[in-house]
Amino acid sequence: MAAKRTTKYESKATVTTISAVSRASIKIRDNFYTLEYGESRSIPEDADVEKERALLWETVNKECDNQVQEVLEMFRSKK
Repeated sequence: MAAKRTTKYESKATVTTISAVSRASIKIRDNFYTLEYGESRSIPEDADVEKERALLWETVNKECDNQVQEVLEMFRSKK
């Protein structure tokens, strides 16, 4: 059952915490490997939430990419 959206109500909520998770799957030979990194951040009242979100996504995506590179290098060195 889908949640009903109340368009007449304007949220008064304040964002105090944001979270993001980045995940990547790679295939090496006949095996698949899934790597993931997540992070949550507390947001001060005076912060620009949109910029904080963008920076958080940049951080988690970069860390996940680094994990992928580490795994690929590990398999390359085993040849």
